Amino acid sequence: MTTTPDPFTVDDYRARMDRAARAAADAGLAGIVVAPGPDLVWLTGYRPTAVTERLTALVLAPGRDPVLVVPTLEAPDAARSVGAPALTLRDWTDGKDPYDVTAPLLDPRGRFGISDNAWSMHLLGLQSTLPDTSYVSLTRSLPMLRAVKDTAELERLTAAGAAADATYEAIREVPFAGRKETDVAGDLADLLRHFGHEQVDFTVVGSGPNGADPHHEADDRVIRQGDMVVLDFGGLKHGYGSDTSRTVHVGEPGAVEQTVHDIVRAAQEAGFQAVRPGVACQEIDRAARAYITDAGYGDFFIHRTGHGIGVTTHEPPYMIEGEEQPLVPGMCLSVEPGIYLPGRFGVRIEDIVTVTEDGGRRLNDTAREMVIVH
Repeated sequence: MTTTPDPFTVDDYRARMDRAARAAADAGLAGIVVAPGPDLVWLTGYRPTAVTERLTALVLAPGRDPVLVVPTLEAPDAARSVGAPALTLRDWTDGKDPYDVTAPLLDPRGRFGISDNAWSMHLLGLQSTLPDTSYVSLTRSLPMLRAVKDTAELERLTAAGAAADATYEAIREVPFAGRKETDVAGDLADLLRHFGHEQVDFTVVGSGPNGADPHHEADDRVIRQGDMVVLDFGGLKHGYGSDTSRTVHVGEPGAVEQTVHDIVRAAQEAGFQAVRPGVACQEIDRAARAYITDAGYGDFFIHRTGHGIGVTTHEPPYMIEGEEQPLVPGMCLSVEPGIYLPGRFGVRIEDIVTVTEDGGRRLNDTAREMVIVH
């Protein structure tokens, strides 16, 4: 029996905004400007019903109360958000300049972090009104802002992972041979929703040579007996992400297919075993990549080993060479090496892993061995 987690409270959002303001100060920023999107939802609980050309911006600055600038016609919705009591609403009406309303909230010579998904017209508008300000993306300036999850967030991520696992167990029982990739992708989406996802973000079904494209979008190719099939699927449950990959085979696999699958499975295990506090993110990539390279397939592992996950299915930090951010207990990340042989097939195995006090804990527990489907 599944349970619905307790909703986040105004105190949760107040603590997040306070933490973000302190992090901005520690990073040498005058504050942060947050546009509609995942950062705004995570900090305030407010998700505008529609994102339009009208400016909405949360301004957080050390030592100042949070202020949310919103269009007047959207102010009632913003006021009903759970985090609203922890901030001040400042609305502006059509015909007025929203940047004149926002400018007094900003240090006129400050450097600010700004949401990656902020519209360029709003960034340029702020720069025009306050020409001595400067801005840097939140991913670059505060990459750890959402990275370390608390107990309530881990509960949601664990539930999302369990739902993705249930989806995989169920998809193994459906027919593959003779059906289009889009048919199986539709089954995956239906199953994710059945097991509690309110949002499906992706359902990759890459059969045969299509599996050599890591982000292949399911198409009308008919899956055949003898095909390797890469399955990569996920979305949001209770507002938090799932993302898992398994590679199955229609009928008995050939020797090369089995060998490549075994290599990827061992590489994924090597990446998982490298997860522990204090280890740089790049070490997860190095561990998985070294195994595949030593097996002679290094040129066919063509993407990073992993990414963070939380209120979005992809977020910082990333498990890639050059990322020296140390792992911290509470971080959640994917470990997903793969081998992609053009014109032939691909293999990817992926789990979400949370960093514990002494290692890592998988949030996906389905079989990683080769599974035969029909």
